[in-house]
Amino acid sequence: CHVVGAEAMSEAIVKMIADDGGMHPVKTVGGCEFTAMMDGDKVQIKDGQGNIATVTIADVKQSNGVIHV
Repeated sequence: CHVVGAEAMSEAIVKMIADDGGMHPVKTVGGCEFTAMMDGDKVQIKDGQGNIATVTIADVKQSNGVIHV
């Protein structure tokens, strides 16, 4: 439940969060949903169980997309 069917760079993610009033819902390829949000200038991801991860390295391009660590 961690793969999204779009190549979203961090700048676009930050804009989506702002456009949605601070929290942006994201559906995964596996059928799960998580929420992208900001903590200061850092993107955070909150899963369905309430666990929160902070992106420390964004926009790592790979041959099949992009990852955020």
